[in-house]
Amino acid sequence: MTSGDRTRRGRWHPRRAIAAGVAAVAALILAGCGTAGYGAPVAPTSMPVKSEAFISGILAQRYTCHGAKINPPLNWSGAPAGTKSLALIIDDSSAPITPFIYWIVFDINPGSTDIQEGSLPTGARQARNSAGTSAYDPPCPGSGRHSYRFTVYALSKTLSLPNGAPLDDVWRAIAAATIGRGRIVVSTTP
Repeated sequence: MTSGDRTRRGRWHPRRAIAAGVAAVAALILAGCGTAGYGAPVAPTSMPVKSEAFISGILAQRYTCHGAKINPPLNWSGAPAGTKSLALIIDDSSAPITPFIYWIVFDINPGSTDIQEGSLPTGARQARNSAGTSAYDPPCPGSGRHSYRFTVYALSKTLSLPNGAPLDDVWRAIAAATIGRGRIVVSTTP
């Protein structure tokens, strides 16, 4: 069997391995710190994030593939001085391919303090998610408990990437410009 045969049969895919590696590095960067000017790590300012849609830390069926398939409303505050834009990433840290990204919204107006249910803020853009679409991809929980992270990032610049930009490009840009961050984690019912 040649290495070409192995690739065709799905045993080893260099492109998938590279993409997974890039995604893992970006996830680590986004989970921790931003950078200040020349790439020096900086602990981001903490921002409170909440939603009246999450009762007792549970993601309501309305916001999943089993419901209305719309994004939940979110509120945040405390963006630090120097915030030029905001970004939102919704992901599932319990997914088999971690993290699975359901929605990336960027270039949100820095004065915004919320995202309304089922809508995109005026002027904001969406990156491609893990499903390859530039939209909210509602979680579709099966059996077992999943943890969904709703993370808002305060950025030191407007990203000015096109709508539908590749997930990895937007991840790296958010990581390089993060000066503040807030997160709420919710679960599905078991």
